[in-house]
Amino acid sequence: MRSSMLVVMVVLGCAFALTVRADEATGRRGIVATVHPLATEAALAAFSAGGNAIDAAAAAGATLGVVDGFNSGLGGGCFILIHTAAGESLVLDGRETAPAAATAGLFVRDGKADTGASQTGPLAVGVPGALAAYAEAVRRFGRLPLSAALAPGARIAGDGFVIDAGYARKIAAKADDLRRFPASSELFFTSDGSPLAVGDRLVQPDLAASYARIAADGPDWFYRGPFAQAVGEWMAAHGGILTAADFAAYRVVERAPLATPYRRWTVLGSPPPSSGGVHVAQILRMLEGHDLAAAGGTAVREHLLAESMKLAFADRAHWLGDPAFAPVPRGLVDPAYCRALAARIDPDRAAPVTGPGVPPGADAEFFSAGRHTTHFSAADAEGNWVACTATINTHFGSKVIVPGTGIILNNEMDDFSVQPGVPNAFGLVGGAANAVAPGKRPLSSMSPTIVLEDGRPILALGGAGGPTIISQTVQNIVRILDLGQTPGEALVGARIHHQWRPDRLVVEPGISADVRAMLTARGHVLQDDAVIGVSQIVARRPDGTFVGASDPRVDGKAAGW
Repeated sequence: MRSSMLVVMVVLGCAFALTVRADEATGRRGIVATVHPLATEAALAAFSAGGNAIDAAAAAGATLGVVDGFNSGLGGGCFILIHTAAGESLVLDGRETAPAAATAGLFVRDGKADTGASQTGPLAVGVPGALAAYAEAVRRFGRLPLSAALAPGARIAGDGFVIDAGYARKIAAKADDLRRFPASSELFFTSDGSPLAVGDRLVQPDLAASYARIAADGPDWFYRGPFAQAVGEWMAAHGGILTAADFAAYRVVERAPLATPYRRWTVLGSPPPSSGGVHVAQILRMLEGHDLAAAGGTAVREHLLAESMKLAFADRAHWLGDPAFAPVPRGLVDPAYCRALAARIDPDRAAPVTGPGVPPGADAEFFSAGRHTTHFSAADAEGNWVACTATINTHFGSKVIVPGTGIILNNEMDDFSVQPGVPNAFGLVGGAANAVAPGKRPLSSMSPTIVLEDGRPILALGGAGGPTIISQTVQNIVRILDLGQTPGEALVGARIHHQWRPDRLVVEPGISADVRAMLTARGHVLQDDAVIGVSQIVARRPDGTFVGASDPRVDGKAAGW
């Protein structure tokens, strides 16, 4: 059963208004929300075949690698946050890793950072972890074999699907880089050299064959067999450093979720090397001292959000990295430290943030190294919940497809701090904690999140869009928990984003003129952006039924079972 709300957003730079739809779906036995209808249908097929929410999420993720391949796929990585029917919560870290031959100066030429090399081509690629994470998830917690998760994607890749306006725009925008690599050029351009356009059918026979081989032979085909060998040979011939041995060495890391009390709820998030869990927790704790439903109006609430984001991102730039390589202080989410950060916020004025804070235990207590992106969420009536964020980084990743494989390889090496103070593709700066090192996992903003009430999950959410993932997730939590909105209402609302550097408050068109004026009067420098990320949400109502919502900024789909 479905309901829809309509809202009009003015898209900057266009002479027309775009009507978008916040799609909500309900279900009693299960729920799923993804950015593409075909991926949502694959998840429903997993439910129908006897699978649970973990099987549904794996099917959605594998299918998104076919129909949303410019954002995610088996050539990238993911973080999977799971809460099982038995009450266990864990994170499967499928983040990419740097090749063994990587060095801190890998992208420095004559003393200057070469971000072109970190963003496009062979050196930009880290060892993919998404497949290993999906396989681990279904092996341990699913009911269906991995081959079942891969089957819808394999079929769609072989048969083809019609690309929409968004996909066509992304091909056109990255056309020059895609043309540099023969297999990518062959896939995304017509025989006369034109990029595929709206209504064209994208058929991916090599990708279909790769899915079929993985289904038959398991992940070893990818990590210790023909795929790893093909990638290693291509890299050696084209100036890359990624080897078959790097693939064989890859391991999924199980981590304990970061659990943060927020009012009467508990917010579960992913710990480092994801910065999402830490900074979602930081921002929420800074906001906890305010009645956000009565904070003096929308402008005051947006001001408090922006100032909290700014402080959190300043900490991110200095402290965050892979905990196996850098000491990431646990004190970043200490309640007293977050209250001290909140005390720096002037409710009437935007304050300059010159650098990070110093959390308690900054030299003693650290997170354990231990146990452009898409997000999808799923839940079932047995009590299994999944929030998964997956990515190959920027659109089409490194732009590299090794001939014969069909798999687009990531450019996650750009998520390292390639040189202190040099921004990456998303404008984020970083320091030594996130420097390149062999076997290291680059810092991420991915924020898969599950919210518990009285120990039971009521909400699974996350987003896509680089650093805006953190700000989206916080705003959606606030809108649902503090303002009492439905998932669909939360997603329709206009968003803001501040990441400390550059010192700009990014706003969507739906922010009203009055709120803009009040924010400007408080000292914020506003920057317009037509879209601040894409989120997917599933929730459980008090009567036990599920509701899911797909972000109206894309043509996704939520569906109940």
